[in-house]
Amino acid sequence: QLMMEERRTVTALLLLVLGHLTTALEVPLDLSQPPTITHQSPKDYIIDPRENIIIHCEAKGKPHPSFSWTRDGTHFDIDHLSNVNMKQRSGTLVVDIRNDKAEHYEGTYQCTARNDHGTALSHNIVVRQSRSPLWSKEKIKPIVVQEGVPLVLPCRPPAGLPPPIIFWMDNNFQRLPQSRRVSQSLNGDLYFSNVLRADSRNDYICYARFPHTQTIQQKQPITVKVLNQEPTDERRPTFLTPSGQSSSKVVLRGQVLEMECIAEGLPTPEISWTKVSGELPAERTSYLHYQKTLRIVNVSEADAGEYRCIARNELGSVHQTIHVAVKAAPYWISGSPKNLILAPGENGALTCRASGTPKPAISWAMNGVPIENSPNDLSRRVDDDTIIFTNVQTGSSAVYQCNVSNEYGYLLSNAFVNVLSEPPRVLTPAHHVYQVIKNHQALLDCSSFGSPIPEITWFKDSRASTLDGEPYKIHDNGTLEIHGSQTRHNGKYTCVAKNMLGISENHVYLEVKEPTRILKQPEYKVVQRGRDAVFECKVKHDPTLIPTMTWLKDDDELPDDERLVVDSDSLTITDVTDSDAGVYTCIMNTTLDQDSASAELTVVEATPTPPVVYELPDAPTDLELTEQKKRSVQLTWTPGDEHNSPIEKFIIQYEDSLHHKGHWHNLTQVSGMKTTAHLKLSPFTHYTFRVLALNGVGLSRPSLPSRMYKTDPAAPDVNPADVHGFGTEHDNLVISWKSNGPGLYYRVMWRQKGVESDWTAVPVRNASKFVVSGTPTFAPYELKVQALNDHGAGPEPDVAHGYSGEDLPLAAPDNVQVQVISSTQAAVHWDAVPAKLLRGHLKGYKVYYWKERGLHKHNHHHEEKQILTFGGNHTHGKLPGLHPFSLYSCHVRVFNGKGEGPPSPIQPFETDEGVPGAPSSLVITDSNVDSLTLEWSPPHDRNGHITGYTLKYHPVNNTHALGPLEELALPSNETSVVLVNLKYSTRYKFYLNAKTKIGAGPPISQEAVTIMDEGKTATLEESANWHKELVNGSDNFVVKGLKAGVSYWVRLVASGQSDLPLACFTLSPAVASRQVDIATQGWFIGLMCAIALLILILLIICFIQRNKGGKYPGEERGCHTDPEFQPMKEEDCTFGEYSDNEDHKPLKGSRTPSNGTVKREDSDDSLVDYGEGGDGQFNEDGSFIGQYSGKSEAPSPVNAMNSLNSFV
Repeated sequence: QLMMEERRTVTALLLLVLGHLTTALEVPLDLSQPPTITHQSPKDYIIDPRENIIIHCEAKGKPHPSFSWTRDGTHFDIDHLSNVNMKQRSGTLVVDIRNDKAEHYEGTYQCTARNDHGTALSHNIVVRQSRSPLWSKEKIKPIVVQEGVPLVLPCRPPAGLPPPIIFWMDNNFQRLPQSRRVSQSLNGDLYFSNVLRADSRNDYICYARFPHTQTIQQKQPITVKVLNQEPTDERRPTFLTPSGQSSSKVVLRGQVLEMECIAEGLPTPEISWTKVSGELPAERTSYLHYQKTLRIVNVSEADAGEYRCIARNELGSVHQTIHVAVKAAPYWISGSPKNLILAPGENGALTCRASGTPKPAISWAMNGVPIENSPNDLSRRVDDDTIIFTNVQTGSSAVYQCNVSNEYGYLLSNAFVNVLSEPPRVLTPAHHVYQVIKNHQALLDCSSFGSPIPEITWFKDSRASTLDGEPYKIHDNGTLEIHGSQTRHNGKYTCVAKNMLGISENHVYLEVKEPTRILKQPEYKVVQRGRDAVFECKVKHDPTLIPTMTWLKDDDELPDDERLVVDSDSLTITDVTDSDAGVYTCIMNTTLDQDSASAELTVVEATPTPPVVYELPDAPTDLELTEQKKRSVQLTWTPGDEHNSPIEKFIIQYEDSLHHKGHWHNLTQVSGMKTTAHLKLSPFTHYTFRVLALNGVGLSRPSLPSRMYKTDPAAPDVNPADVHGFGTEHDNLVISWKSNGPGLYYRVMWRQKGVESDWTAVPVRNASKFVVSGTPTFAPYELKVQALNDHGAGPEPDVAHGYSGEDLPLAAPDNVQVQVISSTQAAVHWDAVPAKLLRGHLKGYKVYYWKERGLHKHNHHHEEKQILTFGGNHTHGKLPGLHPFSLYSCHVRVFNGKGEGPPSPIQPFETDEGVPGAPSSLVITDSNVDSLTLEWSPPHDRNGHITGYTLKYHPVNNTHALGPLEELALPSNETSVVLVNLKYSTRYKFYLNAKTKIGAGPPISQEAVTIMDEGKTATLEESANWHKELVNGSDNFVVKGLKAGVSYWVRLVASGQSDLPLACFTLSPAVASRQVDIATQGWFIGLMCAIALLILILLIICFIQRNKGGKYPGEERGCHTDPEFQPMKEEDCTFGEYSDNEDHKPLKGSRTPSNGTVKREDSDDSLVDYGEGGDGQFNEDGSFIGQYSGKSEAPSPVNAMNSLNSFV
């Protein structure tokens, strides 16, 4: 004990001595040094399976380190993995998963970086792919509850990586409202303290969002129906979660502690929290989910103890105590170990100080090898969390790993010891200029490196003396600190670094600047609404610094409003409103400092003024016509009253009493500042004018009309517009135009373009089109239409262009070629039809194509023609949706505005083979104890030569879980197979697909059950416990609750005659129906004949008995035995096996059988499936009640007999 204490004392004293020698330095990269890990992936590395995997490992060192990896503790050889690469001059791995699965690369990885001076290790990188699984399929029954009771809707999301974020929404993707009464728990369940009628809905949907892959999965909707049959009594609270009176929770230091208490009660309880063993840390505590969750962030050991949540309503309260224990994964006390740079003969130490709860274990390694297995070094001694080095020598450089671990985690840190002899060098840039504000602290850097560590001294200007003592202070890292810098401290400073191997110096400069000060601050202002406000802010600053003025309103940016104008030393707010009230701050910034000042603006009610009334302007008056000319006149007027809204413009209108009496037309408009207008007029018109005024309110009433002004007749001024030429027949040209006035007629002119000919002209009256006949087909024409009247012709008209009528194209596209792209697509190319053969405007090309037949000998299907239209001057196109392995034909036609031209020669082509369709049918034709016979038909769509079939199958248990998958390859000429060595009384799922040379097609699926091995059926024992059920007057009964794979004996006994059974038979597990046509089976035809004969005999007996009036005595009532039932064995009252023809339930996700039927989804394990009633059950005495009858579907042979015979 005493020796240990002395050893610790010596170690402590040694560390104190070494303290000034072990300053952590950064070794320049041009000097030899061991590797240092600079970047690595996190310990828990979750990857996206859709992206390449990148595992980072970067390191520096001199020489540059080489890299290697381990995976799950063994060497990871990337040289033999083509899709795994390592980046150049890096250890980063890149895994290409385009042709692989990310899950194949899950594991624990560790990177090693090594060079001649040591080996550094990364921490363990656990690579796992993110997972966002689907919810398992489930059928959720509606939840029916009484109003007022509590309710919990479970979410139970699938376990994802990382865990999903849970939220509840409705069908419209709206979050469900939550409150004190309804809230979500930490595990995602939705809790109702008490339900209301308003909670009834059918779309409670729980969503899980997986953040890593950004996918969202949803649970099946839950339906809740709240009944209001009787009022629910109020009740005091009880906790829904957690259960019991107390619970416990463990949380790690630094993590988030979340505790929840959810209570039910009526009225809804309120939740409050206290800490029994102390106070809650207010700055780290928050409450979620309406006080139901207590959250404490950055947990420390002080947060351990007892917490109490209290649920309280008007009827009482209840509390829950939660015991919280705080554990801690290892954490550094004074930082991780620092690199140690020593000169030969120097001493030093590496310290690995860490803590945790429970106390962690500390282990050391050198260059990745446990230190106890490393070569012995007399200069090194390990003392628990410290390695002490004394009198180190060249060659002792190495990287040391410190591993601190407990059950909650680990820390791994690399720190190297680098033994160097290096003269000093100053690393701070030379001649750097430092600027500082007067009276502020100045820090001048002198970063240096050397081994041994250099001694730093500072000089100013002439180097008269070293800088030491107030106001100067030299820090351990060489930085010179000057307290309260003054102007006298301006100047040149020299930093000198010196050790036994040499000396180095550097020069820097210091400039002390005047501070920035606001001389005139903005003042408090009270301004009336609608007035202006001005804030002044005058500043003084150092003239060598560039200032920037910024204004804030209520500590935020100024509103983007043109009313706020910022000048160099003021802020002006024009037309102040109530929203302008607030605190305004001016901030003057320079590159070194700033100053600010604030003032408040208060906005008050302005002095009231009489309201301004705005109305429509009065109508203009005093219209006069002056400067009267043949085709113009000047109109003047006097404006009416504006009514406080300035007139914006005047509108002049006219009426033509000669041609359009009573109709006023807008002629022109002028500015509201004018009272005259110069009007241009048309000939042969009787004008009357009026004027309207427009202001901000609207239009005035029209003025009184002016006197009439008549213009003389004259030749037209303009010609008609919209002249067009087109054909309606192949040999005509229709010329049309838009009439431009009354009393006009037109001269229509045309000539063929490109042909030396004169214009042909005809006069046209009372029409706006003219038809030219006998034109060549689709010839270009030049057109003109001129307006005329009795006083002359209009101006020379412009030339328009048009074409005579179109006709069908004369030629088909040449050089039609088809190139098959795939089994379902082909490309068609053709040469364009020459323009001279189009005889019209080219509209496009039409490709006609049709399937002649399939290339398979069994396929002679012929299809209707299909048409693809390609507009414009296209000369190629693609034919989609073709059938594989088929012979097609196609031709191409050009079409214009008239129609289609002749077809091109038919071009045949064949499509490639594709994958086949599913086989046409798959049936089970023979079922035995350990074998099944399967027969199938080839696919209807073979799409090529069938090269074979693949049959896969596996057993299925009663929960629809799948057994091991078996696979058989079958030749193409087979259509049946016998599967042997199957399990008896077992359901199998089969998948069959066909193959061509291209690949496999989709499968057809079927299910079947091997029959029970009768040798394995137990015999009835005398001591068997019979369940009894009294049947009151019923003649049939439905048995429920049977178990799959179990045989049952059923017997019918007349009341009071327990020793004389009337009927007895066994029920064995149902087997899958065989997919055969029973109507063609000989046994079925014979059975139907027997049934018909039996019915006839029964009718005769009933007729005789009715005529006699007799009744069956109780003793003579025998079973009308079913012909399907085998004869009863007297000794054990057993019958042969009973089989049902009902299909078994298919697997979830299986295909519908090829015959289109849909199998029942009910359980095969209940006899309810064989009857109409669902109420049959066993009474306590074991007797049979209920009803047993056939289904309403087409009856099987057994069901047909059951419909005719029943127990009496």
